[in-house]
Amino acid sequence: MTDKIEISDDEVEKAYIKFENEALANGYFLNSDLFFSKELIKSLLINQKRYGYQACPCRLASSNKSKDLDIICPCDYRDVDLNDYGACYCALYVTGEVFRGEKELSPIPERRNIAKVSESKSGSEGTLEKSEGLISTLKYPVWRCKVCGYLCARENPPGICPVCKAQKDRFEKFL
Repeated sequence: MTDKIEISDDEVEKAYIKFENEALANGYFLNSDLFFSKELIKSLLINQKRYGYQACPCRLASSNKSKDLDIICPCDYRDVDLNDYGACYCALYVTGEVFRGEKELSPIPERRNIAKVSESKSGSEGTLEKSEGLISTLKYPVWRCKVCGYLCARENPPGICPVCKAQKDRFEKFL
């Protein structure tokens, strides 16, 4: 494991205001669960310090910016997920309907093609099992939500699953 990256509450608050203003300017909202939203933003700031770019905390980053361009927040999948499901994959960004409680969040399928960023030499379509090149380079364990299958690479599992809202005890070490 590498050294723990510290992010101050002041850094999170400043970034939250920036993200909120950008979301509103684009016709979106940040998730109304303030603690949840700030934890995601804190994870983005950690990824900024870790990788040099704000890789979405809801996906596995490779630490290679050119391979991760599609998952730099706001990711390439945000708008499509918002249109189809009312929220982005990690549920940081939500539509007005979700923000006002008129629509409930539901699980969002992964749109990212893992094989695209994998160093796997198998040549077949990507699944996590076949993406050993990407997975084997991770410096953190991968945690899987046993309820919806959400994956994240970090020291410990999240307190609440960003997709299905399952509690921390519903996560298992995946890799």
